[in-house]
Amino acid sequence: DVQLVESGGGSVQPGGSLRLSCVVSGYTSSRPSVGWFRQAAGKEREGIAAIYTGGSNSYVDDSVKGRFTISQDNAKSTVYLQMNNLNPDDTAMYYCAAKVGLGRWWIDHEYNDWGQGTQVTVS
Repeated sequence: DVQLVESGGGSVQPGGSLRLSCVVSGYTSSRPSVGWFRQAAGKEREGIAAIYTGGSNSYVDDSVKGRFTISQDNAKSTVYLQMNNLNPDDTAMYYCAAKVGLGRWWIDHEYNDWGQGTQVTVS
């Protein structure tokens, strides 16, 4: 079975940093693409970044570019989201998700598998 497990969320002051981790398991026939999404209270879920775990292609949304970075450690089957210079608008539940293919990475319903989420609070 495919499993995604996020960790690394927490509470941080404005200007602080957090690194989220997503451990992906269960993809046996092809390397998945992994996306990070977030959903703030009362808002729609939005795509933040994505990376193809079988290569180097990655994307970061313009809204967080320059502050957030996505990376991977294939030996650990882990995708990271490094978040710097956090502000209160970054407060949300953060999810990682996986799918085959990287096209339209920002669209949540194209992802097949989701983690349980990790809360990030900036205040």
